[in-house]
Amino acid sequence: MKTSDFYFELPNERVAQYPAARGESRLLVLERATGRRSHHMVKDLPGLLESGSLMVFNDSRVRKARIFGTDRRGRAVEFLLLHRAGTESSWEVITKKAGRRTGERFRFAGGEAETEAELQREGPRLLLCFDRPVDDAWLDIHGRVPLPPYIKRADEASDSARYQTVYARAHGSAAAPTAGLHFTDGILSALHGRGVGTAFVTLHVGLGTFLPVRGENVEDHRMHKEYFCIESGTAAAVEAAKRDGRKVVAVGTTTLRALESAWRGGAFQTGEQSTDIFIYGTYRFKTADALFTNFHTPCSTLLMLVCAFAGTAGGAAAGRKMIMETYREAIQKEYNFFSYGDAMLIL
Repeated sequence: MKTSDFYFELPNERVAQYPAARGESRLLVLERATGRRSHHMVKDLPGLLESGSLMVFNDSRVRKARIFGTDRRGRAVEFLLLHRAGTESSWEVITKKAGRRTGERFRFAGGEAETEAELQREGPRLLLCFDRPVDDAWLDIHGRVPLPPYIKRADEASDSARYQTVYARAHGSAAAPTAGLHFTDGILSALHGRGVGTAFVTLHVGLGTFLPVRGENVEDHRMHKEYFCIESGTAAAVEAAKRDGRKVVAVGTTTLRALESAWRGGAFQTGEQSTDIFIYGTYRFKTADALFTNFHTPCSTLLMLVCAFAGTAGGAAAGRKMIMETYREAIQKEYNFFSYGDAMLIL
């Protein structure tokens, strides 16, 4: 399978730079069995799902993981903190200056909380080792919202709330689980009113989710490890829905990857875990019957997952064809794409 099979042209104006009000984005509904497509609004979602369905959300909270330091020459250097690397003062990071040398030091302003850090390598990992603990409280003050690079503007005060789901709980993500950005407390209440249940997993979004596929062949790509947790209540709710024949709706690709990673032998392994699962092609899904998701970047693992999900009934080629046709229609109808864009519901 070629990475180029998942490429599509997207006009620049279709990349959302600002979000619509929560619930006011457009929603394209795709029925896998027939290929039928219909057009709605996200706020219509409660009326589109069967009573008794269970929606599963990712409640990871985005940390202000984008920080700026200065090197010994006074030049600004940007880092994205992915997750702790064993201690309260060490973080695995990525930086645009990938050729930086081990042992370089950087200063990070913070008033009385100013700190320095040394760049180190640990195998393939790039680490920043700070002179003091750097925690979420420090990042809330001195970090920036980690907007993705296709949003061609600086983060603004409104992004602190908007690039976060209304149900976000546990700090840990370096990017938002963006499918959840559409939901309001009102929509969640309306879902409950329609007899649709809700449950939560926690998967902290990192390199495994957003690192691009660079190789020519899809099969050669290797996912980075991400950390997640499924509590016993969520496991029981999903298992009961499966047992009763009620539909399980995964909200976002991160939720779906967590569910698939934890499902073993007809039941869930609960607690804290990690996953490097790469879902594409003829993968056989075991947990979710529907997927609520955003429109994804070309040649990404997220798009490959969505194509695999669409192809559950007709095979990998049919799924890719269905999604690529759907994306073309979305572009023609001027849907907005990516993190702050519109949404899809795949049934």
